[in-house]
Amino acid sequence: MKKLVLLFAAFAVTASVSAQTVAESQIFDNIYVGVNGGVATKTTGHSWMRDLDPNFGVRIGRYFTPVFGLAIEGNAYLSNKPWTSTGTAIRDVNASLLGTVNLSNLFGKYPGEPRTFEVSAIYGLGWNHFFNKNQKKFPLVPKNRMSSKAALDFAFNFGSEKQFQIYIEPSINWLFLGQAGSKYYEEEKQEYGYGMASNDYQPAYDLHNSWVQLNAGVVYKFKNSNGTHNFTIVVPRDQAEIDALNAQINDLRNQLAAKDRIIAEKDAKIRELQAALDACNARKCPECPKVKTTATNLQPMVLFKKNSSTIEKAQYAPVELIANYMKNHPEAQVEICGYASIEGPKDINDRLSNERAQAVKTALVKKYGIDASRLTAVGNGATDKLFEELEFNRVATFNDNSKK
Repeated sequence: MKKLVLLFAAFAVTASVSAQTVAESQIFDNIYVGVNGGVATKTTGHSWMRDLDPNFGVRIGRYFTPVFGLAIEGNAYLSNKPWTSTGTAIRDVNASLLGTVNLSNLFGKYPGEPRTFEVSAIYGLGWNHFFNKNQKKFPLVPKNRMSSKAALDFAFNFGSEKQFQIYIEPSINWLFLGQAGSKYYEEEKQEYGYGMASNDYQPAYDLHNSWVQLNAGVVYKFKNSNGTHNFTIVVPRDQAEIDALNAQINDLRNQLAAKDRIIAEKDAKIRELQAALDACNARKCPECPKVKTTATNLQPMVLFKKNSSTIEKAQYAPVELIANYMKNHPEAQVEICGYASIEGPKDINDRLSNERAQAVKTALVKKYGIDASRLTAVGNGATDKLFEELEFNRVATFNDNSKK
């Protein structure tokens, strides 16, 4: 038994080493659940094709690496003669803790997803309980014993992500702590159809205390945190790539240090300017004499063609400026002054100057929504005093009379 345990430990160490190339898994990753069933019979003492006991069970496990895993399995064994031997339909139950070693991945490396066909070795220890309604007749037959199992799984993986598996599993199973002495052997033989070899309550891998079993099962592997149902391989970076990344990091650090120096210099300049501003604010300014203001002349002007009071398309820009000014200054009262150039009769020039002022007022009211009560249109006749250029005097100007 010690040799088997040591061999199993060696497999586990090898599996751990082989798992270094796969991505780290979370605690609930690589868990699977499965059901199985088959037939079992005692290894020695009778023909294998006689007294076959059917069994069924459940297996829940976890792969820690693509090679090594652990599983808990429970199986119930049905009696082929339930009313003449144990007196129950279920002859015995067996629960085991099993270690699994994927031999395909151990010797062939994990390819990044399960192979279609894989072989795994199974070994573990367990507890076995016999059901016996004839306890009074056979009081010396034990109900509970240690058990052990060794098996090979021949598995087929399928599904879009190899999340399903079916397997065929031949195994041999041992019972420990058999009854000592021929008297107990005879009782067991009457009770169960065969007797256990005497081993004085000491664990012993004895063929006379074993049964062989052939089961088939199906397994479902749950989805992992990596988005698949299996292990994923970490793609290693080569040294040249690592060196290039380190060079980029160092360059970014140098750029950051340079920017820190620039920021420090700017901060010093800001402190210097702030100190100058504080000193300036601390000085008293001499009082300036108050100047009486008159009506403010607004700068935008609207130019007209000769003998025309129609606002040209290009001249709506200054009209829009005045409209925005009045919207931003609701207290403004604007006077629109129309002018004409000095050529031509006086009566025509007086009429043109008035029409030009009225045209601008109408545009402000109708096109830009200015209240007419805030506008005054005045025709000032002909002039050559506004501008040296003759045609520049065909114009409408603006004054804000609210500013006194």
